[in-house]
Amino acid sequence: MSYTMDQLKIGQKARFSKTISECDVYLFAGVTGDTNPAHLNTEYAKDTVFKKRIAHGMLSASLISTVLGTELPGKGTIYLRQEVTFLRPVHFEDTITAVVEVVGKDERKNRVTLKTTCLNQEGVVVVDGEATVIPPCC
Repeated sequence: MSYTMDQLKIGQKARFSKTISECDVYLFAGVTGDTNPAHLNTEYAKDTVFKKRIAHGMLSASLISTVLGTELPGKGTIYLRQEVTFLRPVHFEDTITAVVEVVGKDERKNRVTLKTTCLNQEGVVVVDGEATVIPPCC
C-alpha cells in the first residue's frame, strides 16, 4: 500500500526487520566498493574498538529506505533528504528493525518529515535520524 499526503497522519509508523548476515556485508561491500577491513577482515577487526567485524553503518541505514519505498509512505515515494547518526555498531547476525514515523507534513510544499530509527534485537537504537520525502501522488 502507498499513502498519499492526505492519507498520512502524524504519529503513523511502519517498520521493516532484517537479520544482517556475513553475506549481506560482503554484498554491500561489493556494491558500494567500501572494503574497509573493519567489515571484512577478522584479524584486522580484533584490534579495533569493536574487537570484531561490524556491518557497514549505511547497510543498517539503508533499511530505512526499504520502509519509505515499500511501506510508509510506500511505492512511489521520492527520498529527498536523510540525516543520520550512528550510535552503536551492528554485528553480524544482529536483527535490525528500521522504524519510520510521520512527524511533520508540509502540504504546501508536498513534503513529509519522518523520524527514522534502527534498533537491534535488544531494542537498542543503533541509527537515529530524520528523513524528508515527497509522498506518492496517487
